[in-house]
Amino acid sequence: MTMDKEYLEIRGLSVSFDGFKAVSEVDLTVLQGDLRFLIGPNGAGKTTLIDAITGLTPATGSARKSGSELIGKKVHQIARLGVGRTFQTASVFEQLTVLQNLDIAAGAGRSAVTLLRKRTSVLPAIEEALETIGLTALRDRPAGILAHGQKQWLEIGMLLVQNASVLLLDEPVAGMSAEEREETGNLLRRIGDDRVVVVVEHDMDFMRAFASSVTVLAGGRVLSEGTVEQVQADPKVQQVYLGTAAAGYLPPVTAADTAIDEKEEAAHA
Repeated sequence: MTMDKEYLEIRGLSVSFDGFKAVSEVDLTVLQGDLRFLIGPNGAGKTTLIDAITGLTPATGSARKSGSELIGKKVHQIARLGVGRTFQTASVFEQLTVLQNLDIAAGAGRSAVTLLRKRTSVLPAIEEALETIGLTALRDRPAGILAHGQKQWLEIGMLLVQNASVLLLDEPVAGMSAEEREETGNLLRRIGDDRVVVVVEHDMDFMRAFASSVTVLAGGRVLSEGTVEQVQADPKVQQVYLGTAAAGYLPPVTAADTAIDEKEEAAHA
């Protein structure tokens, strides 16, 4: 695939845990400007797929970021190629200020000597990130006192100052208020214009409000893909969700889902 814009291209990606295939032969292409939501029942392999792309879990197949192969590379090598991710719980330095968190993230590629040297001014990239994530007024506040949603925005900002052009976000609105979810959706739209953004999500209302396109995983495979309307109208998706997707929530966890979750948790332990 040859194009000017950033893209993430996955072909035949599989992940096995002790012979059990948590992700099986997944094909997925996401282009810059396409806010892609990755949904599916519990145990569908969504987080495992993100782990494989970012080097946390061994995988077979191919995952290419704008032409550069990611599978087989180490986590820090993948990060340097411009692939960033967030986790379900925000990873920020709570004792440090918002500005200091961003400064440390921006210094990820600096030497130890320059990293320890106090900056005399704020980098333009940090100023821009503060504006983008809406935390300019809180730049001197300790990250630990931020609201839950604001910590998630700060973590996204830390990826922005590292020049991440592919962002993989794992349930970014979990536990947020309705207002925070709305602000987060608008933030994802702002950053998604110039980047590849993939959102793993369980909140169906949030998905319907902000997704450009949707990929549905079930049993570690791609079940359906398209616009929100196309995916919701797909009989296969309706069957997997037992008719509950339209109501905005996921079905109860089945015994099969539980077995898959236990396999994934054991592999990550």
